[in-house]
Amino acid sequence: QLQAYGGGLVQPGGSLRLSCATSGFTRDLYAITWFRQSPGKEREGVSSIYSGHGPTFYSEVLKDRFTISRDSAKNSVYLQMNSLKPEDTAVYYCAAARQNPRLVWATNEYDYWGQGTQVTVSS
Repeated sequence: QLQAYGGGLVQPGGSLRLSCATSGFTRDLYAITWFRQSPGKEREGVSSIYSGHGPTFYSEVLKDRFTISRDSAKNSVYLQMNSLKPEDTAVYYCAAARQNPRLVWATNEYDYWGQGTQVTVSS
């Protein structure tokens, strides 16, 4: 199981760090990807880190502000979000794939999904 947490209300320009916690499996063996979904919009890929010391991927429009990282000792994956904008407001989900996805942003490539955490960027 996966659980995303760390969301909240932040002012424009602020930062948040999301965490993806898991139970029942070793996260290092899985690709972990962050997605987000705003009301009325499709779920979109944000950032991904592949298994082991695999590559990382970012949405082109977010790569300069968001950073994904993995802490193997804590079995955790983080998404550091800086310079947040109102358009970053969304529910953020983490997803895990047993095999590194062929298409990183294809939601059907993922085996497990967390419940999501709400991020609201507003003054």
